[in-house]
Amino acid sequence: MRCSLAIAVVLSAASGCVMHDPVPMWPGSGMVVYDNPSLVPAADHEVVWETIVDVIDDDFEIDREVPVRQYGDVLTEGRLDTRPLVGSTILEPWLDDAVTVHEKIEGTLQSIRRQAVVRVIPAQGGQWIEVVVLKELEDTAQPLRASAGSATFSYDNSLVRVVAPITEIQVHRGWIPQGRDAALEQRILAKIHARLCGAGCLRRQ
Repeated sequence: MRCSLAIAVVLSAASGCVMHDPVPMWPGSGMVVYDNPSLVPAADHEVVWETIVDVIDDDFEIDREVPVRQYGDVLTEGRLDTRPLVGSTILEPWLDDAVTVHEKIEGTLQSIRRQAVVRVIPAQGGQWIEVVVLKELEDTAQPLRASAGSATFSYDNSLVRVVAPITEIQVHRGWIPQGRDAALEQRILAKIHARLCGAGCLRRQ
């Protein structure tokens, strides 16, 4: 076990050169952070939607698309949902779902998965884009190679319930919610902004 952990740490250090920063860094400035939701000053809602789909498709498998549509003078809200994606490990440095080294190591030592929801809300002067990435930890019946018998009865009577009603994502059996992955949300927003309007959309904090 110690040998495996040592190998994991060494590989994570070696793969650090190919992993990206959590959010973009610009010369002479601090860390760039985007508002979430953030306003993109782009009038063409079809271009915005296609850009979002292209960016999300880099890290996730899209499950459902409800693009922004125009009915007369009214633009409807768009929404994109992805399928849950099992997190990459330090042996997969080319995958960007785990933004930091810590996230890579966490995904190597235990089963993590992520699911994204993107909302596009038309507004005057542009469109608001909200990116929500939820993390879940696998709830195994028992640790691997555990000595406890598999026939042990479970006394867990907890109910499966919705913990994030705003995003309308239901908690799945066998997975424990771990909150939002803010670093991956920022990376996705950075890609969207860079493709639609470059550095002109940046909001620095």
